[in-house]
Amino acid sequence: MPKRPGHCYSKIEPRPYVKKKTRKKKELVRGVPDSKIQVFEMGARGARFPVYVHLIAKEAGQIRHFALESARISANRVLEKQSVSKEGYHLKVRVYPHHVLRENKMMAFAGADRLQDGMRRAFGKPIGTAARVTANQKIISIGVIPQLLEAAKLALKRAAAKLPLPCTIQVTSTSV
Repeated sequence: MPKRPGHCYSKIEPRPYVKKKTRKKKELVRGVPDSKIQVFEMGARGARFPVYVHLIAKEAGQIRHFALESARISANRVLEKQSVSKEGYHLKVRVYPHHVLRENKMMAFAGADRLQDGMRRAFGKPIGTAARVTANQKIISIGVIPQLLEAAKLALKRAAAKLPLPCTIQVTSTSV
């Protein structure tokens, strides 16, 4: 069965469904597939840069782990092509996909009425994870040297095209 489109999961539900850990024992949600995004920092880790460029969400919503990974890959690809080395930038994904998404699978072809239960026991099975984002929250940050400022803006513009929420790009400079 194919994946549902991203707009099915972009609105925030009232309560998060996350993996719980208690003091005495771990209560885990069973069957949650691993997140596609494994690397959250790229480039020169721990280095300080004079210019930081941030991708900021305009409104609240959820971003699936597929979208976060594709945004990270596209932004990193632009920076690697423009930069001389990996020491010229630091890319960091600032949100983590912790919210477990569920789907009540329904069959939508002829003769399916005998195989499905409709809304009976409609809690759903875990199909993936998503990051919950509030309005004006930083999603991705890139620290660069001043010569790569335009490349960082282009990288975040390409990354914003992969996300289901409207985003803005903000440039900040640090004088250390």
